[in-house]
Amino acid sequence: MRFFKYHALGNDYIVMNPADFPGWSEPSVEQIRVICHRNFGVGSDGILWGPLPSTKARFGLRIFNPDGSEAEKSGNGLRIFSRYLWDAKLATSPVFTIETPGGVVESEIKDGGALITVEMGHVSFVSTKIPHVGPEREVINEKISVLDRAFTYCSATIGNPHCVLPLADPSELSAELAHKYGPHLETHANFPRKTNVQFLQVLDRANIRIEIWERGAGYTLASGSSSSAAAAVAHKLGLVDRDVTVHMPGGKIGIQIAPDFAIRMTGTVNRVAEGVMHAELFQVKV
Repeated sequence: MRFFKYHALGNDYIVMNPADFPGWSEPSVEQIRVICHRNFGVGSDGILWGPLPSTKARFGLRIFNPDGSEAEKSGNGLRIFSRYLWDAKLATSPVFTIETPGGVVESEIKDGGALITVEMGHVSFVSTKIPHVGPEREVINEKISVLDRAFTYCSATIGNPHCVLPLADPSELSAELAHKYGPHLETHANFPRKTNVQFLQVLDRANIRIEIWERGAGYTLASGSSSSAAAAVAHKLGLVDRDVTVHMPGGKIGIQIAPDFAIRMTGTVNRVAEGVMHAELFQVKV
């Protein structure tokens, strides 16, 4: 049972090719949890299950969070999967398409796979598309309360849901803030399918900083879809221009925002390891 591990700015994923797992239609929740566990398994922020057949794109992909839930889309995951396809010589052209449950994207391999650009799709702020409770509207500058704090937030989707919280005081932005409020925002009743959470600081017209609490994964050093959503919200609010560098604890991602809020994301990918999972791994339940 071979696996391939990569990271994109510290956000690490395990690629599992179904061809290497005969008899598996997909990994079970229990298998996902132990594989992703940092002590009992290989350890990762998620599993990329593919390539799968697709009628809409060259390759199909499913993305699983460490808790066993499934993600519609992941920007870092898509860059990592693109690098794997290139390394494994499954992609023979540097430009190709990938279908996820959150839509079809186009990837472009650059610098031999060290740098990858993904056309992430369009950001929408419409409540029914996110989804978000309440009447259909763009969810912009609304109020939300968790624990001892009221925040102003915007909500968006790029195939998966996001809650972006601009901070008036830049000194507030920290991992501790994300750890304290992120879990409660992720599961807030406003978001029927839960949500990814980004705490946002605008540095200037071309740069933002974010701290991330990822749905189904927890605190994360970097996220491509979170970078896309946060940059789109900052632009929607008139705080940044169309070319934005997103700074995260794990590093930087470049985001280009088209007039229709189509997102073009560029970032690095690093190969970490490849190996074989032993059957004994699955004797432990976590």
